[in-house]
Amino acid sequence: MNDCQPMLPYLAGFLAAYFLGSIPFGYLIAKARGVDIRTLGSGNIGATNVFRTLGKGPGILTFALDFAKGLVSALVIAAVANRLLGPVGVNLPCLRLVCGAGALVGHSFPVFLGFKGGKGVATGVGLVMGLSPAAAGIGLGVWLVVFLVGRYVSLASIAAAASVAAAAWTVMTPDPRRIVPWVVTVLCALVIARHHANIRRLLKGTENRFSFRRR
Repeated sequence: MNDCQPMLPYLAGFLAAYFLGSIPFGYLIAKARGVDIRTLGSGNIGATNVFRTLGKGPGILTFALDFAKGLVSALVIAAVANRLLGPVGVNLPCLRLVCGAGALVGHSFPVFLGFKGGKGVATGVGLVMGLSPAAAGIGLGVWLVVFLVGRYVSLASIAAAASVAAAAWTVMTPDPRRIVPWVVTVLCALVIARHHANIRRLLKGTENRFSFRRR
């Protein structure tokens, strides 16, 4: 039993964060307005589609709540799991990463919507903020520059994810076993992969530029 005990906070934290991440805030906000966001715009439940189809307020609220999924999982859920279940010697940065990963996986593949969710950008930003504000700052800076130049949210998100993956190997807390940078890189690759349709449109030149006006 003692040999298995160190796994308990990681498993419990991941599962709790997964269910938090699975809460489809964009879908629920749209439903409160009497519409199914999956039938509007791109059909995505994330903040960008909510912003484009329902307006600035719902879009910003969706981003904030999706961001909170990652941040709360990395900081609060990890702390609770460590306090209640963690034996002496639990690697807290790794536990934060596992919990944040649970939220990101839950957002991307939510059990409440048949495992069809968002692309994980806002939740990923919250996760990285909980792990390393410096890495999050780099990602946000890259996102802003790319967005202002091209006005493509998808391209900015892809570039930001790539920059965070690079930052994981440089500015995050040193990890002799390199578990954290490897897992962060895999999660960033997941975010990029979730943009596969956008990548095809970008290559074809048919991707829509972002407009601050509601469609």
